[in-house]
Amino acid sequence: MWYWLFKQILIGPLLRVLGRPRIEGLENIPVDGPAILASNHLAVVDSLYLPLMVPRRITFLAKSEYFTTPGLKGRLNRFFYSASGQVPIDRRGGKAAQAALRTASRVLEEGKLLGLYPEGTRSPDGRLYKGKTGIARMALECGVPVIPVAMMGTNIMNPIGSKSYRPTKITVRVGAPLDFSRYEGLGGSRFIERAVTDEIMYALMNLSEQEYVDIYAASLKDGGPAPVGGTGAHDARVAALHPRIPDTEAS
Repeated sequence: MWYWLFKQILIGPLLRVLGRPRIEGLENIPVDGPAILASNHLAVVDSLYLPLMVPRRITFLAKSEYFTTPGLKGRLNRFFYSASGQVPIDRRGGKAAQAALRTASRVLEEGKLLGLYPEGTRSPDGRLYKGKTGIARMALECGVPVIPVAMMGTNIMNPIGSKSYRPTKITVRVGAPLDFSRYEGLGGSRFIERAVTDEIMYALMNLSEQEYVDIYAASLKDGGPAPVGGTGAHDARVAALHPRIPDTEAS
């Protein structure tokens, strides 16, 4: 109930006025059954406009800290994140990656849509960054399709580092589902997980028309070196079609 009220009454009308949003490829989202929506991540409002434009409820994974902050601010946070379709990651008995997989499995086993950002964080400059392999692990272990989604214009409305919002035109572009059933039984292989993740990122690159950068966005935000000379569509295509054995990474 709160999810519907949140979309249609509490914040939906304002989002429609500010963003004049439209969605392309809605027919690619199944009317029922589990699936993962894999989206690029340009701004905080991605998590508002994507649920607004998709009729089915989308569940996002959120840090449990968002739901445990004490006081009035904590209660407001819990209401906001719960009403917008986010659930806390259950960290009991495991590390963050294992907890995320456990929570995602529960959501998908219930036949729901799971929303994920493969980059792991917002893009620092509007480009598309290397995807983390956690999404591949979830897709392979749960045996569900991955549907690429490109958010366009949200970084203009809400630039990173800014708390201001400016009217603009938001487009949500949904691509054809990606079927990874050919890898059935191969979940847990880092080589396979990297191949699946690169294929997802290649689809997102084509859909969003962003330049691709073959480093993690988080490493750049943490002060890591910027890519020399940049990387573009050719490198993403090579990565997707000829995946390499990945370095050790946190997903």
